[in-house]
Amino acid sequence: MDCGIFVSGMDKKIIITIDGWSSCGKSTLAKQLARELGYVYIDSGAMYRAITLYFLRNHIDWTKPELVKDALDHIHLEFHPNHKTGQSEIYLNEENVEYVIRDLVVAEKVSDVAAIGAVRSCAVAQQQKMGRRKGIVMDGRDIGTVVFPDAALKIFMTADKEIRVQRRFKELYEKNPNVTIEEVRHNLEMRDHIDSHREISPLRQADDALILDNSTISEKEQLSLALNWAAERMGKA
Repeated sequence: MDCGIFVSGMDKKIIITIDGWSSCGKSTLAKQLARELGYVYIDSGAMYRAITLYFLRNHIDWTKPELVKDALDHIHLEFHPNHKTGQSEIYLNEENVEYVIRDLVVAEKVSDVAAIGAVRSCAVAQQQKMGRRKGIVMDGRDIGTVVFPDAALKIFMTADKEIRVQRRFKELYEKNPNVTIEEVRHNLEMRDHIDSHREISPLRQADDALILDNSTISEKEQLSLALNWAAERMGKA
């Protein structure tokens, strides 16, 4: 199974994991932390979204294991830096799909695809390979519980559901003015249920994770908090 991923190397430091509910700003915080610390940001969600995009484009019936296995053999993922934004972006079979994978049609199916054992095994193996170099920040649903259970710093993000709905709606409305808040709320509730009830690697808070509820704090405040946690853990590494 190919499903290979390339990430440029960085100094060996600690591993920071950020898990939590959909639309809590996990990726935003992870990117900011990586930039401030000089770490590599790995967007695990982008990996599953890119695989979902491939399945949708190629009309793969992901309820059939043999078709999933064959499809994964034809998927190659890479992260390349965008020098204008300073962020890493995901490429699917040499195509930059960083923005395509954010569409609602992908969001509606990604939890189903991410729950497939073969898909998760493929992605997790690649994520763990990246982690050997340390000096990374990775966000997702099971990073601190399954992918890196021994990570030095684990953060679990949460926020009030209606606040998450409003954040997601604002993000999608800027790209598609036809989207309704009811659609967004339904999608978020559906993803929450699937993420927390799937048989393989369900979303849960690691026992040693630090909880970050950002319902009423700013991005600047949450970054400051996370940086303080990181400095403390790096001092003990």
